[in-house]
Order: sequence, then C-alpha cells, then structure tokens
Amino acid sequence: MDFAFDARTEELRAKLLAFMDEHVYPAEAVAEEQRAALASPWDTPAVVEELKAEARRQGLWNLFLPDAEYGAGLTNLQYAPLAEITGRSPQLAPTATNCAAPDTGNMEVLSQFADEQQKKQWLEPLLAGEIRSAFAMTEPEVASSDATNITTLIERDGDEYVITGRKWYISGAMNPDCKIFIVMGKTDPDGADIRRQQSMILVPRDTPGVTVKRAMQVFGYEDHYHGGHAEVVFDHARVPASSLIGEEGGGFAIAQARLGPGRIHHCMRLIGMAERAIELMCRRAASRTAFGKALAQQGVVHNWIADARVTVEQLRLLVLKTAWLMDTVGNKGAHTEIQAIKIATPRAVVDIIDRAIQLHGAGGVSQDFPLAELYAGARTLMIADGPDEVHQRSLARRELKKYV
Repeated sequence: MDFAFDARTEELRAKLLAFMDEHVYPAEAVAEEQRAALASPWDTPAVVEELKAEARRQGLWNLFLPDAEYGAGLTNLQYAPLAEITGRSPQLAPTATNCAAPDTGNMEVLSQFADEQQKKQWLEPLLAGEIRSAFAMTEPEVASSDATNITTLIERDGDEYVITGRKWYISGAMNPDCKIFIVMGKTDPDGADIRRQQSMILVPRDTPGVTVKRAMQVFGYEDHYHGGHAEVVFDHARVPASSLIGEEGGGFAIAQARLGPGRIHHCMRLIGMAERAIELMCRRAASRTAFGKALAQQGVVHNWIADARVTVEQLRLLVLKTAWLMDTVGNKGAHTEIQAIKIATPRAVVDIIDRAIQLHGAGGVSQDFPLAELYAGARTLMIADGPDEVHQRSLARRELKKYV
C-alpha cells in the first residue's frame, strides 16, 4: 500500500486548497447574510452559484465520479484527500464542487444503472449542477436500518407505476431546485426472497400525488444549503413504467452499490470536519486566558489536542486503506474496511468536535462558530447510511465465521 499522493492528486489538492482559502471560507459569512435576506430559507444564496461557477472554471467539478465519461475519472484513493478538504466547510464546499450528497449517490446510481433516456433527462442536468435531487428510502413507520422493512408500494398498472407511501428525512427535498426523487419501494411485497422485493424508480417532484410536507430538523438545524431533510408523501403518484431504474427486484442491490461509495465519501469529509475543529480548538486555546494562564498552557487542553491529532491520523490511514482496497479489489473486497470506517469515523469525530465545543464555552454552541453545526452533522452520520450497530453486527459476523 502506497498512500503517497500522485501528481494529479497533488495538483488538484493545491488548486482546491487555494479555492477554499480564496473563495469558500470568505463566502461562509456572506452566504449566511444572503440567506437571511432570501424570501425562502430554502432558496440558494447567490454566492453559492458564484462558487459553483468558479469551481467549474477551475476544473474542480464532479471530482467524486470515477467514470471519466461523467466526472473527473479519479480513483477513490485520489479523491479521498480532496473530499477531506471540502469537509472543512461542509455546507459550502461540496455543493460548490458538485460533490454534495445526496446528488453524488444519485449520480452514481444513474451513471451505473439508468438507461440512456433516464441519463439524458436526469443525469446530465445533475452533472451540470442545473438541478438537485433526493433519495427517498427512510420511512417513519418502520426501522429503516433494515431495508427489507420498507413499506412504500410501487405497483404496476398498465404502462405506469403507482407509488404509495410516506418517507422522511429525505435529504435535499426542501430545495426548490430538487427536481427528481429516486424512490425505493416494493414491487413484490410478498416475494419469497426478501432482497428481491424492492425496486427503485424515478419520480419527478412535480408529479401529482407527491407532497413535500415539512422540513425535519436535526438538533434544531435545517441544513438549508443542502436542501434540508423533508417528510414526503407519495399518494398514488403515477409515473411511466419507463421510470423504473434497472429491473423489478433490483432495488436492494442498487442501494448497496450506492451506499458503499457514499459511506467512504462521508468519512473522508468527516476527517476534514475534525481538522477544522482542531484548528478552531488551537486558535481558541492560544487566544483565551483562564485562572491566570492561557488555555494553551492547561494540561487538559494539551490532552484534548494531542488525542485529537492521534485520532485523526489513525482515521485517515484507515480511510485511505479502504479507498485503496475499493480501487484494487472492489467494494465487496473492502466490505470489512468500509464498515470499520463507518463505525469509527463519525464516533471519533463527534468526540473531537465535542472537545472543541467545550473549549469554546458558550461560543461553541452558538451560531458564531461552525462547531455546533459540525457536531450535528457528524452525530447524524452515526445513524445515516446504516446505524453503527448494523455495521457492527455485520462486521462481527464476518469475523466470527473464521472461528465458528
């Protein structure tokens, strides 16, 4: 395993770091001011569109897609350090570079499984950053950590499918630019194979019977920049049969293909969030005095900073190893490592951000620093893409097979 950055990665890292310093960080406060003046909190601040135009001009666009036909053609190992950089400003940088979830996962699904008409209608405008999208899987009535529990129905009726169900925490759905949902539901609810009952289908937002009911908060935040997390009702919504992605019964396999890269992308960005928290922790420690000496001279602060640095270095190596394995032996060959980083990274980053919040006192939980919002995002990722306990269960079973 050689984790040295190759020439292309180094070039992109240098460009992206400069882009962050010159454009993204200065835009954070501007975006907040502009958003406060918008008619709707879900509208996109003008500065975000400016960032997107600049990122595209510099070639910092669709970096996540390994298929050179659609994206930058980078390997997971090449993309990992770039995603880490964008994770330092998770509200702006991923969107600015067209590398924000859930669009990234949806573009991967469309590029791999959609037919040519579906790609032209939905993938092309997503690649161009002209529209946004949402992935509708989680449901309030069932434990959605077990995807076989999904109850939304996708029923064939002649040349159409009829979708009926209720979803929630559907990321991106509040954004007025969200034009398409990828909906997971059951086309064969009584099928013998519980992993062949599900299918995925494309449902335009303006389809009659589709209602975006409300925004769901996360620790009091609504994540305006990524389009929030919505409750969405599908009340006998009808779409052409050609809207099905792949074949009937293929939804579970598509979901697994979508979530593998998504999980590592989240972990890459989480490391960037941790680095931002460490930087803020050090700056705060150097600028504040308590009980007669600088916080930077307090032993407990030394421990927090040292532990955070050690933890981040360990996590980065594990994420890079996972990316390397995904590139060399595929997602299945990297299954254990993907689950390991999904378990370890959010948990550890939550702890680092929590220490940074503590060091900032009241400021740490305020809107004047990004820490509270970083904490909410990192803590949510202990649930998103499969809760930690699901990955622990699967990983432990794989380990036990060696002995039982």
